This record gives sequence, structure tokens and C-alpha cells, in this order.
Amino acid sequence: MHPALISAFNNRQVLKVISGLNNFDPQSVAATINAAHHGGATFVDIAAKPSLVKLAKSLTNLPICVSAVEPEKFLPVVAAGADLIEIGNFDSFYAQGRKFEADEVLALTEQTRALLPDTCLSVTVPHILTLDQQVQLAEQLVQAGADIIQTEGGTSSQPTHSGTLGLIEKASPTLAAAYEISRAVSIPVLCASGISSVTAPLAIAAGAAGVGVGSAINQLNSEVAMIAAVRSLVEALATTNSSHIIA
Repeated sequence: MHPALISAFNNRQVLKVISGLNNFDPQSVAATINAAHHGGATFVDIAAKPSLVKLAKSLTNLPICVSAVEPEKFLPVVAAGADLIEIGNFDSFYAQGRKFEADEVLALTEQTRALLPDTCLSVTVPHILTLDQQVQLAEQLVQAGADIIQTEGGTSSQPTHSGTLGLIEKASPTLAAAYEISRAVSIPVLCASGISSVTAPLAIAAGAAGVGVGSAINQLNSEVAMIAAVRSLVEALATTNSSHIIA
């Protein structure tokens, strides 16, 4: 794992900024990367395209994660300089009716590990599974070689309130998953999907080593606002402290 990531995971203040698995627009990706860089994020997560990896490397020294759901797409992006890879960002597929079941995610993990045995690998546990099934899959993913487990659930929540209460409602599925999974596995858990500066500290309290945030940053209409959103998340994570250390 990248040294900067090891330190951040040990401190349990990781912030991954996500530009989007299906976002191949260089201008949009660059804006998200710049916001992550200037806002103080830990690393960035981009779509699987070698030219985007090279763009990211030209804009920041932050570790670059590349997301995909097809193992063969990881080979050229790792060759281009990606520091870690992610099987996930499943949220972007649910609206199309595409579901990822436990067996498929496990198979994708095994295939990816066979192709890239030494690359740091993060795998998302689909929120469409029950919590018990999510925990079981997480344990299997660790056995298959995953280095980081990511949770999700923001797209399934239906907040009925506005303001702070609504933000907590939106994050509740991924927070619940982080709580259950972090107690079952010994590798870091990243809590993503539906997370805000309000709920980022709750993710850490639930057992996560950090958070992943996408639309709360990349959907903003100015780079200044995006940087401010990243800084707000960094500050929120800095309010948490724990002696829970990973090896």
C-alpha cells in the first residue's frame, strides 16, 4: 500500500474523493482532482482510462485509485501509474437495473487478484445484500486478497427530513454496513456513498478508517465550492480521534 495511505488509514482520517466510474470527461475529472489536491484529501478515485491516470499524475501527487467492474480494464491503468484499484462504485449501475450479487463480486475479486497479485485492491460490498450477507462477503473478500473493504448504500436511502437529520438518514445504510463489517474483518473499511461532513465523523465512530465522497463534491458547479467541500470533510474527520491502529 502507498505509504501515505498507510499513515492515513492508521490515523483513521482517510478521505477518498471520487470523480465517478463512468466519468471520462477530462475537464470534469481534472476539476475533481484539483479539489482533492487543494482541499487536503488523502487520495482520488477515477474512471479506468490510462489517459485519465496520466492526467491525474500531472495534477497531483496524491495516490490515484482507479475504479472498474471489469478486471481486464485494470491492467492498462496500473501500467499507466495507478497506485491502487477498486472493484466497485456499483451505485452508478443501479439506476440501469444492473445488480451485483455476492458471487459475482467475489469472482471479480479473484479474477483481479490473479491478474494483479501485488496491486493494492479495494472492493465494495453491495448494499443490496442483507447486513449478514455483506459481512459474510467481506470476510470472503479478505480471503480472496482484498486490501480495503468499501461500503455503500446512499442510493437506497430515502431521507424524509431536510438538514442534519436528512443527512444522517441518507448515510444510515452505509454507516450500518461499516459498523458490522469493521467488526468482522481486520483490514481497513472505507465508508462511502451518501457521506457528508456531518456524517463523516459518524463513519469513523462506526469503525471505518475513512470515507469516500463523490457527488457531494463532484456535482458542485465551481472548483472553489468543490475545494471548500473537501476541506469541510477533512476538518470533520480531524475532529475524530481513536487509538485503533491497523497493522
